Amino acid sequence: MSEVKRHNLPGKIGIALFLLGRYLFAAFFLYGFWHKLVKGWLWSDLMQRFFIKRLGELPTHSFQASYLEHFAIPLAFQIAWIVTIGELIIGVGLVLGLAVRANAALALFLLVNFAAGGYYNLSLPPLLLFAIMLMALQSGHWLGLDKQLHGKYPDSIWFK
Repeated sequence: MSEVKRHNLPGKIGIALFLLGRYLFAAFFLYGFWHKLVKGWLWSDLMQRFFIKRLGELPTHSFQASYLEHFAIPLAFQIAWIVTIGELIIGVGLVLGLAVRANAALALFLLVNFAAGGYYNLSLPPLLLFAIMLMALQSGHWLGLDKQLHGKYPDSIWFK
């Protein structure tokens, strides 16, 4: 009997809402990937210019300013690639229900780094919380490839 069939109606509704959240979370990252791809972030200095602009908006001796000045700005080109490809991997993985927990951990890593660079707003705490919830729950087993792959590779940490 499948995971969903064993739950009562409130449980099924909760699972459906959580899965909807997973797909919306995936859409957030896929949009980020697409935006950076079509705007040319991978082959231009656009990210570095955004970092320099943000540095000028932050208090000079803040953690975020130091993070941008000493880490993000010098490595802007590499960070653009890591963020863009990371967003693609996260989005596709969450849509397919593939390595959901690992992709949620990668999403959490990217979101924390966005905050460290001073790019935060009121949407960030719920996104961080949802990434943690994705890591804690087996939503890839409810709908996705994780359940099948876990059956085939039970000792793999990727499909738990």
